[in-house]
Amino acid sequence: MFGAIGNFVYRLRFVVIGVMVALMAALGLYGLDLNKHLSQSGWFDPGSESVAGSQLADEVLGRDHKSDVIMLVTPPAGTKVDDPAFGAKVETVVEDLINQHGDIVNRTDPGIIDPFKAAENDFDKATQDQIRARLFDQSREHAFVSIGIKGADDTTILNNYKIVEPFFDDLSETYDLPGTQFQMAGLQPVAGAMSAGMDEDIKRAEIIALPLVAIMLFFIFGGVIAACLPVVIGGLTIAGSLGIMKILAQVTELNIFAQSVVTLIGLGIAIDYGLFIVSRFREELAEGYDTRSAVRRTVMTAGQTVVFSATIIVGALACLLLFPQGFLKSVAYGAIASVTLAAICSITVLPAILSILGPKIDMWGFSFLRRTKTKKEVEDGFWGKLASWVMRHPLKTAIPVVLLLLALIIPFAGIQFGGITEKYLPPQNPNRVAQQDFDTYFPTERTEEIKLVISYDPESSDDAAKLQTIADEANKIPGFTKEFTLDGAEASDNIVQMSAGLIDQNTAGEAVKELRAINTDGLDMYVAGTPALTQDSINALLDDLPLMIFLLIMVTSLLMFLAFGSVVLPIKAALVSALGLGSTLGILTWIFIDGHGSSIANFTPGPLMSAVLVLIIAIIYGLSTDYEVFLLSRMVEERQKGATTTEAIRKGTAHTGRIITAAAAILVVVTGAFGLSEIVMMKYIAYGMIAALILDATIIRMLLVPAIMKLLGDDCWWAPHWMKVIQEKIGLGETILDDELDGKRVMTAAKTARSAGTVVAEAPTSAMRSQPAAGPRAVPAGVGSVPAGVGAPRPSGPLARPVTPRPSAPQSRPAPDRPVGAPVGHSESGPTPRQPVSAPSGRMGAPRPDPAGGQTNGRPPATRRPDPIRPRPPADRPSEPPVGGSVRRAPSRPAPDSDPVATRTPSRENARRGRPDTGGWSLGAGGIRLGGTDTPATNGSGVIRAGGSGTNGTNTNGNGTTPGHRQETAEPLRQPGRPPRPQPTGSNRPASGPDGRPQESRPTGPRSVPAGRQDPSGRGPLASGATGGELSSPLRRRPNLGPAGTGGQPLIASLNPEQQPPRPTPPPAEPEQPRPGTPAPQDTSASGRRRARGTSEEQISVRDLLRRGNNGNNSQE
Repeated sequence: MFGAIGNFVYRLRFVVIGVMVALMAALGLYGLDLNKHLSQSGWFDPGSESVAGSQLADEVLGRDHKSDVIMLVTPPAGTKVDDPAFGAKVETVVEDLINQHGDIVNRTDPGIIDPFKAAENDFDKATQDQIRARLFDQSREHAFVSIGIKGADDTTILNNYKIVEPFFDDLSETYDLPGTQFQMAGLQPVAGAMSAGMDEDIKRAEIIALPLVAIMLFFIFGGVIAACLPVVIGGLTIAGSLGIMKILAQVTELNIFAQSVVTLIGLGIAIDYGLFIVSRFREELAEGYDTRSAVRRTVMTAGQTVVFSATIIVGALACLLLFPQGFLKSVAYGAIASVTLAAICSITVLPAILSILGPKIDMWGFSFLRRTKTKKEVEDGFWGKLASWVMRHPLKTAIPVVLLLLALIIPFAGIQFGGITEKYLPPQNPNRVAQQDFDTYFPTERTEEIKLVISYDPESSDDAAKLQTIADEANKIPGFTKEFTLDGAEASDNIVQMSAGLIDQNTAGEAVKELRAINTDGLDMYVAGTPALTQDSINALLDDLPLMIFLLIMVTSLLMFLAFGSVVLPIKAALVSALGLGSTLGILTWIFIDGHGSSIANFTPGPLMSAVLVLIIAIIYGLSTDYEVFLLSRMVEERQKGATTTEAIRKGTAHTGRIITAAAAILVVVTGAFGLSEIVMMKYIAYGMIAALILDATIIRMLLVPAIMKLLGDDCWWAPHWMKVIQEKIGLGETILDDELDGKRVMTAAKTARSAGTVVAEAPTSAMRSQPAAGPRAVPAGVGSVPAGVGAPRPSGPLARPVTPRPSAPQSRPAPDRPVGAPVGHSESGPTPRQPVSAPSGRMGAPRPDPAGGQTNGRPPATRRPDPIRPRPPADRPSEPPVGGSVRRAPSRPAPDSDPVATRTPSRENARRGRPDTGGWSLGAGGIRLGGTDTPATNGSGVIRAGGSGTNGTNTNGNGTTPGHRQETAEPLRQPGRPPRPQPTGSNRPASGPDGRPQESRPTGPRSVPAGRQDPSGRGPLASGATGGELSSPLRRRPNLGPAGTGGQPLIASLNPEQQPPRPTPPPAEPEQPRPGTPAPQDTSASGRRRARGTSEEQISVRDLLRRGNNGNNSQE
């Protein structure tokens, strides 16, 4: 499916860009006024007792508006609030407010309580005296006016207040009241301040975060174009999310905080996804693929992983829908929309832009920054070295990290829960200061009171007595600012409401519990009010939290199992994520509740809102699982390519360390901008994400996870068989692609080298790519250096890469046929006849017959060249480096089964067939096949012979050099994928070590030699001019077996070409003729036979090389 998406996007790239950009722009324009449709409600449980009581009181008694706006008035020094002249000026302010905004504010509905109003008669005077007793403080230095704002719901009330709010600016100057202080407190001014803070947060993210992210991406990618693309995706995602949220706001209430949270999550996730897509596209271009293939492969790999990652995050956020609070539902709706849009834009708009740019994606940058490292350089870099160290010391790594995380969890024991208050604003915020001053000057007139809503029968005297009993019992509970009383209580025909404020809001839980324990004697009583609403919300969250955590773990674990086919990995991921989450909550408790660093961060420590805790759990767990998926995806990819568990862990960590760290750093910058918010709740979310990202992307993902997987070993991949079957049918993991010949870009230098007869190295296959060959290579004369990584042209012939299932684990090779170091041609079990090799399975071209008798894959038949006699150099000739150039040593690579950094012979495992990839071996002295790929075969002049890499023959002149070519010591060309080659058997199979990989040794088993040229033992050819009776065994015809220092040559030549003396060019020899009646050996049965790369004269089999080496030895003897 993803391959089809990639092809579709490439073909219709302009249409995709036009449609998607137009759609996101339309949604963004539609959502510009989203703030007008957001509400400050949604914090409470709609099914709780407190909500039922509040709704009953609102329906019968009407909505309580006296706490909407509190205008706190403080006259200048020396003036009292009961001064008639001062009161008249303040009354003018109230009258003008009513005149200018009569549709929102009036004295009857919703009402204004004004202590400065002059009494018109005695009745009014008595009423005003009661009002002034409440609204004037005892010192007569402070007073307040209660102003109701018209509206049936919180959203309407808040929007209406925003219309009225400018009226209260600079009242003292407007109305000539010098020294008079007007402060705005109450529910709506505090909510308006928080709403303004949310708007500032979004602007701050746009002004600060986006430019900083663009700068970071520039240094990550090394180019302006590549750096801008993830930011573009982030902008499109946010624009579309705002439009979708406005659509949702038409059918359900959305909390005012949802916009900032959605912007935070959506922007960070979208930029991260853009980073992954662009990085993979540049990697595919670096591998040699053209733009079309690179786009398709990017969508099939990184695009599929992005969609899977988005699925995990959406599943985690969907768990928030279990809770009844509208705030959590609002965030869940918006965040799910933004993450989904981020994934959609990342696999449509971004690949379409990449299809247009192609290689120009690296424009406008510095070459040293945009250089793409090879896989070997990545594995040998910082993250590879760190992973290697962890592999050597898993316990030393895991134990300290676990202890550190457990220590960070300890402060979480002091967690406290509360509701949203004015303390969520900065300490110097004028609305917060006004609210605190109001609570200080008027302690009995709290804006957030506990209310007792009681249903009774007004005709029953017993019910009246019960009401007084309830009030008396409630007054026995300590902690209230005043007594519950029926005098002055709001009442209707059958409903009465008594209220009192709490001295300390933190005691609300105990107070509500004791009030509900009062015996009402058959009357229906509801404990309502803001403190009761908050406490019921906390209880509902804590009750549903276990179910949410269970579903969160189950959903993410199921998705991870479908991706990786392991039961152990999801369990391990859940435990590690739990450690990281607990550590993050401990850090947040230490900062925001214990108050460490509060003066620096400009906030007041206090209880945490329970809804925010649940939101933090969902976000952080989703992000940590997301990074786990990216890390494990690369490990599984290496595992499927044939690496052992240790090698897969090391390579996966090395390749994902930089990208995960970069993605986390980008999210830290985005969340850091929100960490500067004036709203404590946003600080809590931002600091929590920053702490979680730093912990997760460093010590958890790069240290703890590799260490645990190393300790688990191969058990990491375990799952019951029946679960494996299910996973294979509906697996969701990233597609592991093979190298493709058609998609490779052909460079001019490669074409020139090919046409000149030089063997141009092909890019390695996916199983070979981890260690490219090293050493000098031949290039055509007059042609510049051929860049590394340039693919060769696709060979002619109907060859297709076979598609067969990959093994789940590397398979060990057969045991060696002879001990390492035994003489060539000698076997402990005696001579064994050569067995023919069956043709490899899979989609291959036509069978390749013997070059002497038929055509090979559509090529002209190979012409057999006479085997030259190669005499051995004199025994007393010292070893010296080849003349004319130096030979580079073959780099070592760690052994996967033991120590990941211990050196070993480079070898490769064909992950598709579980057998050695013979195309990765090199040739030693005398044409002997060795287990390494990095040592080129050279002639006496130090110039490459037989194909430049020691793996294929080329036309050479008399002195072993390639005509018309010059030597160049540079990194070899990477090899494109090639069809599998026949499996080596018999004497040509490399000896296997204890780890199942080929060792640096000569082939085992007898060599097929024409009967007329065999020595008396039948095991080797006769020396030049010798007869059958002159030699009785291979040992007798090799008298120079001693060390080089004793005058003899070692039997097995060193693998290092620098230690081998150059061989003189032998004169041509007559071709050997087989003895009558004895069939000549067939080249088609020789193992490791490569596909011909040049003309027929360049084709040579390993048997020919072996025979020539033996002839040279015999001639020397």
